Amino acid sequence: MKTTLCILLACLLFFSAGFLTLGAAPSGFITSAEATEPQTALETEPPTAQDAAEQPADAYLAYRLSLAPDVPYTPFAYENNPADNPKAMADILINPDAVFGFSPSPESTRLKEYADALDWTSPKAVAEARQQRKEYHESMKELYRMIEDLLAEAAPVEQIARAVSRRRNELRLESAEDNPEDLARIKKSNLETYGDELGPTADSLYEKYGSWQKVLEKALGTNAGMDACLGFYDEYFELYDLN
Repeated sequence: MKTTLCILLACLLFFSAGFLTLGAAPSGFITSAEATEPQTALETEPPTAQDAAEQPADAYLAYRLSLAPDVPYTPFAYENNPADNPKAMADILINPDAVFGFSPSPESTRLKEYADALDWTSPKAVAEARQQRKEYHESMKELYRMIEDLLAEAAPVEQIARAVSRRRNELRLESAEDNPEDLARIKKSNLETYGDELGPTADSLYEKYGSWQKVLEKALGTNAGMDACLGFYDEYFELYDLN
């Protein structure tokens, strides 16, 4: 995990350069022993094993959506395996039937409300949830612009951390403002995890971590478990705290 404000600024520049833009990750899918039968697509043939590793999550979803029901499919595989991340696995389960190989754990404090929120084996249902999370990730770029503006004003780290933390919570709720059920799940998860349905306060994070810089880092983070369930794990791998 990044431990200096300078590295956070480098991350800001990384976003600005477009290297972390959505849909640009090197994720793919591989052939398994269970998927050796010829596969029939509705309109196009599925990618071969030779080019499988080059397929991003969106391409994989398009491939799965193109298949008729009950047609054997090539399973998805991340370049960076979420199963190697203990913090991610605290929230999710390996699920071979799930579209991206993982689904929320009913035992997770943070994600248990999502275990049965949708059919994680359904490409259509996962595609809809992925689009909503993609929009949420896109909205997070606002936080980097906020940091840039506050640094230009020579604002201290505490002020930046407080502003970014507050806005991060707002963005999370705004991402579900058109979906009352999902908004209720987010608020319930926040309440059970942080004791506040609006999300963690900057003061509570400072009390936990003892550093405004760490508070800022946490505000810029993303839930690795949910990202794994929706095909984003490789795209945002550099943001995860693996320790």
